[in-house]
Amino acid sequence: MAERDGRRDRRDRDDRESEFQDRLVAINRVSKTVKGGKRFGFAALVVVGDQKGRVGFGSGKAREVPEAIRKATEEAKRQMIRVPLREGRTIHHDIQGRWGAGKVVMRTAPAGTGIIAGGPMRAVFEMLGVQDVVAKSTGSQNPYNMIRATFEGLKLENSPRMVAARRGKKVADILPRREGDAVETAEAAPAEA
Repeated sequence: MAERDGRRDRRDRDDRESEFQDRLVAINRVSKTVKGGKRFGFAALVVVGDQKGRVGFGSGKAREVPEAIRKATEEAKRQMIRVPLREGRTIHHDIQGRWGAGKVVMRTAPAGTGIIAGGPMRAVFEMLGVQDVVAKSTGSQNPYNMIRATFEGLKLENSPRMVAARRGKKVADILPRREGDAVETAEAAPAEA
């Protein structure tokens, strides 16, 4: 019976972990010169996400590539962040992120635009579940700095619900009125008077 429970726990853990997808962004081979020659090691950078608003990144180092990727994936799952998405497809407002010399600009985009972003940033948006965004990196091209800058920017994003809660107001009070809403209220006002 205990053996079955162990198998069931393992299966549950695999199901939970399978909800996340991972993307290998960069792999770097480093060498250390020692008395007998060179010793090689590998560093991996991985982005993990559930494509529903949660994303994380991690880096791992090991003597073998698969082990480095495994370590990076585990670290990415440990430090995931939740990002509010508008209509589940784009960010709520334009954001600027910065980490060291890495600077990124992310802009909201209309439906059908797609992900317009460079390598490491594209991986973050795909794992996050964003479908429409325009992004530009204007600093360091180092993938570590680009991803960290992207995450710093995404942490600054606020949804209308978050802003309303902070101000103690309703979401309707914060969002700008649409032109169609203004016409209906203008027509309704003379009828009451």
